[in-house]
This record gives sequence, structure tokens and C-alpha cells, in this order.
Amino acid sequence: MYTQERTTMSNLVVGGPVAVNSYDNAIVAALVENRPVMLVHAFNGGFLRPVELKDSVHDKGVKLSTALDSATKEAQGHLWYITPAGFFGQRPLYFIESAAGQVTPKPTGAGQADAGRGDDGAPKPQRRRITVHQKAPEGTADTVQVGLPDKVGDLWRGKNGAPEDTQLWVVTLTPWGGITFVPITHPDAILGFKDHAVAADSEVRVTYNWGGDFTGTVINTFYPRLPNEWNVPYHHVFT
Repeated sequence: MYTQERTTMSNLVVGGPVAVNSYDNAIVAALVENRPVMLVHAFNGGFLRPVELKDSVHDKGVKLSTALDSATKEAQGHLWYITPAGFFGQRPLYFIESAAGQVTPKPTGAGQADAGRGDDGAPKPQRRRITVHQKAPEGTADTVQVGLPDKVGDLWRGKNGAPEDTQLWVVTLTPWGGITFVPITHPDAILGFKDHAVAADSEVRVTYNWGGDFTGTVINTFYPRLPNEWNVPYHHVFT
């Protein structure tokens, strides 16, 4: 059972370049234990959620919500998985997957290919991932969508043919317990907001990283919160 007890972590480095000597179990749980977390914005305490919660919708984006309504909570629209997805050089890469609308595949029949199983032997659930448009952040239209790799449109697939190319993120930790997301396809960009407006229902965009700060300015920093900590103030970092 998860408790509020904090375990000492020594120089946890995830995605570099900041060596975080942190006791924040939400970050550890999200990146190492693959637990679902709320992604709370540093500026106004709102949280990220898919615009559409249903698993059948793959062409809608992400928005910042400042109220956790019962429908969102019931559908787990406030929760995200930050799932390990290999390496780029020395840097680990991740998928940002929504817990809303996840589907557990039916067991495969004899002789059929298996999509992969977890440690408990159960089929891995299919989760919609935040996907980046090939032309982001140049375009003025939506630059992120939440969808499965085989369900998103052509320009939401990787330029090298692999759909996953547009769904890989570098996760950079800040010294004060936040995280920043940088798309692997657009390393000069960050996960931010349309017109840099961080307000209720602001649309999430991939925007140019004009400040060049990959350790997290207020416009691109999110604080992960475990479900039992969702009402902890966004600035409360356990040290």
C-alpha cells in the first residue's frame, strides 16, 4: 500500500541534465513505477486532461482544466501514465498516455501474435498517447492530439514511418520537483499552451522554447501528483 512515507532517493537522474536529489515520490512513481499521476501546471494549479475522454476519439487534443468534475474523475481523465519507451543516446524517452478510455485487449488466441504482457501476465492495456503533429510548432492549428498510433492521421505519424516517432518525449526534471516535456521530433519546442495563455480550458500546444530553459519555466513546468495527493498544492514539494 502506498503511503506518504518518503524514501530517500540519491541523485535521481531522469532525462538529465538536472540531477535531482528529491524525495518526491510522485515523480519516482510516474517515471519508475509507471503509476498514473495528475499533471498539475506550475502557474495556476490547473491540470491536463484530454478534450475527449472516450476511447473511440483519436483526433482531439489536450486542455488545461481548473476544476475536477465528477465525470472527469470517474473516467480518469485527470490521470496520465508516463511510460518508458527506450532511449535517445543516453536519454530515456517516454510516452505520455491518458488513463481515460484505456482498453484492455482480449486474450490472444492460440497461434496469434501477442501485443505484449505486463509482469502479471495480463495483456497490456491500450492507452491513447499525446501525439505531436509533424509540422509543429510552425502550424497555427492543433499541434497535439490524444490517440492510438494506428488511429491518428498521416501527419500525426513519424516522418521515418514509425508512428511512435511523434509520440516520444524527453522528460526533464526541475530542481524544485517539476517536470518539463520536450518532443523528440521538435527538440527546440516544449509542451506549452496556445498563445502562452495559461487559463481555464487553455488548449495545449507544442510551442517554441524561446527561453531556452529546459529545466522548467512557469510556462512549461508541470508537477506530478499521485491520485491520493491530487489536492496537495502544486508548489508543495516534499524535501
